[in-house]
This record gives sequence, C-alpha cells and structure tokens, in this order.
Amino acid sequence: MGSAAVLAGLQPYYLLCPSRSSFSSSSSVAAATFLPLSSSHRTCLSQPQILKLQNQVLAPASCHNINQISSPFRSAAVLSDSYSAEASELADIEWDNLGFGFIPTDYMYMMKCTQGGNFSKGELQRFGNIELSPSSGVLNYGQGLFEGLKAYRKEDGNVLLFRPEENALRMRLGAERMCMLSPTVEQFVEAVKETVLANKRWVPPPGKGSLYIRPLLMGSGAVLGLAPAPEYTFLIFVSPVGNYFKEGVAPINLIVEHELHRATPGGTGGVKTIGNYAAVLKAQSAAKAKGYSDVLYLDCVNKKYLEEVSSCNIFMVKGNVISTPAIKGTILPGITRKSIIDVARSQGFQVEERLVPVDELLDADEVFCTGTAVVVSPVGSVTYKGKRVSYGEDGFGTVSQQLYSVLTRLQMGLIEDKMNWTVELC
Repeated sequence: MGSAAVLAGLQPYYLLCPSRSSFSSSSSVAAATFLPLSSSHRTCLSQPQILKLQNQVLAPASCHNINQISSPFRSAAVLSDSYSAEASELADIEWDNLGFGFIPTDYMYMMKCTQGGNFSKGELQRFGNIELSPSSGVLNYGQGLFEGLKAYRKEDGNVLLFRPEENALRMRLGAERMCMLSPTVEQFVEAVKETVLANKRWVPPPGKGSLYIRPLLMGSGAVLGLAPAPEYTFLIFVSPVGNYFKEGVAPINLIVEHELHRATPGGTGGVKTIGNYAAVLKAQSAAKAKGYSDVLYLDCVNKKYLEEVSSCNIFMVKGNVISTPAIKGTILPGITRKSIIDVARSQGFQVEERLVPVDELLDADEVFCTGTAVVVSPVGSVTYKGKRVSYGEDGFGTVSQQLYSVLTRLQMGLIEDKMNWTVELC
C-alpha cells in the first residue's frame, strides 16, 4: 500500500492503531494492527474516524497499544499491505439465487508456524491464490485439515457465529492425529471473527442464506521423505451460500453403499482431514448419476451398521426415540450433530447414540441428516440393495421440522440463546 493510500469508509468493527514496533525513521507508512475483540460472545467496537495513511497513521484518541488492551484473545491480525477497508453495505449479487457454490469475497486470513514454534501474527489480505511448494506436506502426503462453520445476519444488521470454539477444538484434535501444529482455540476464534467482519458485506440478508467460513490447516513446508512438514499454514476464506442440496429443504434421496467404505477402525474417519472427502467421490458420483442425492455408508467390518452420509451425520426417528450412530473413531463428531442432540433432549425426546443396524433405518418413522452445510435435511427415501423405502417426500417430518426450527431460529438470533452457543459481532 503506497504512502498516499486512503482507508475510506472504515467498517465500524475495527480500530486501527500504529504498531509500536513498526515505526522507523525511514518508513513512510507505519504498520497497523487490529485491536483484539474484547468479548467472547459479543464483539462491538465504536466507529473510528476515516483514517488517511500518508507519512503517518492517524488514529482516534481512544487508540491504545494493543498489548495494553485487556482481552482473552492475545493474537490479533496485522494489517497486510494488501488490505484496505471498504464500505460495509451488502455486496451486489442475487441473494435470492444463492446455491452452495464458491463466490470469491474480499479478504482471507493467514498465519504460519514453523515446526517447534507457535502460530502468531496472522494477517488479513486480499483474497487470492497462495504460493505453495510442490514438495509441501499437504500436496505430497495429504497433511491437511479443514473446518466449516457459518455466520448469519440478524435483522438489526449484527452477525452471529455459531459455536466457533467447537470447530477450534475439533481442529486441534485433528491436528494431533495428523501430527500437525495448530492454532490455539483463542487464535482460531479471533481469526474467524476478523475474517467475517472484514467480509461483512458478503453475509446474506436475514433469511437469504449464510456466510460459509472455511478454515484450513495445511502442511505448507517442503518435505521429500515421509515426515511431518516443517511449516504449517492456517488460512480462512469465506463465501456466501444458500442450500447445500439442490433440493433445498425438500427431502433428499439416499442410496446405501455396501461395498465401498468411507473409513476404517483406527484410521482418520473421526477427524476432518482432507483425504476423507476425496475417498467418497467415487461412490457419490455414481449415486448422483443414478439420480440419488448422496450416499449413506455402512461400517466396513460388519457391513450392516450405519456410519454417515458423505458429508453429514444421519439420524432416525421411531416414536419418541431419536437414534444416531455413536462416535467411535470412524464417524466425524459433527457440531450440528452435537447441537441437535442437545436440542432434541431439551424438547423432551429420548436420544440414543449407539450402533444402528441398517434394517432399523428401513423401519424408521423419519430419517434426517445434519451438518454445517446442510443444517438439518429431511430424507425422503433410502434405497438399500434395490429396495426403496419412503419416509414422506412432501417435506420435513414432524420431528425433524421441530428440531430444524429450533436450531435455525437460534442460529439466526430469532430466539433467546439459552445454550450460550452464539457469538455476536457488530
């Protein structure tokens, strides 16, 4: 950014302060640092004046050294040379026609860590391609993890995150399994906040969708022999999205796969590593070619117990009992899954986490899937070995509709958050 650059229309959620360590007599532009956000559940900062970066940084009188700010988050993003604040009005896209496809937004977040070190000083920079060594650990040996979470715009214009600390914890568990270094929970949550706020104009209007947030952790350092990478990169990008399945909230049709398997005992099926998802593409592509929405996988040992759908967890309803496969190392511990279980119990349902034979599924009253991308998706039919069982193809069943309504209203700030799950940004 040149010395005559101007930060105009600065969004109200950042205060820019000169970094005390960045001033030098020869520097024409002082580096700037984001003040950390001060609350883990509500982030609101007063709007600063328009700042002009010429030979110095002009900041409001309330600006303080970042290290003097009391905050649970010690890691703050520095302002990259490629960053410029923009007006926070909504982006000019067709909000009524959002699907679940990638739409480039304004900024991404990145920070790095070398083996034996700690992640620090992440930065927001213009969204774009990244440089990666052909010998990087992620490209050669699949040393990579990702997360997925969403941000929702409220009627008052503020934005809600849903349980970001759970994604942070899951990434750390996955990193331990994959021999990777990972950000702390505080660093992860702070990075998510900063990325969402920098891209606030891309958060869909209330009821039009959500901002999908994709944190990535990859072995970016170069390796040749099989070994953990010497460097790791944590990156977050975002995209506005609508419904995951083309059916929208209409029931989806699943086929049970009994030859190909998603995960094995002792493997990595229980963590969100990138290789888990490439492994399902063959069966998923074949299913979609036959007109099915997705694939439901069975365990690889007995070939009769439910595991999960390609990218979401599965639930079945029988009377007042809701059953879902237990987490036992081959099933991803979904955050929406965990939330639906708690919501269901709060609504008076009995929830069982156990081995669920496929035969029980075929006799269920209702079946539905859960996941960050799908939220709650009703299943209209399941086909197993040529036999098709329907559960009502006109829409949600009674139970799934009730759970969907409670969860989505909570995520969007339409009901009181008694669970203390949401984090509000403004």
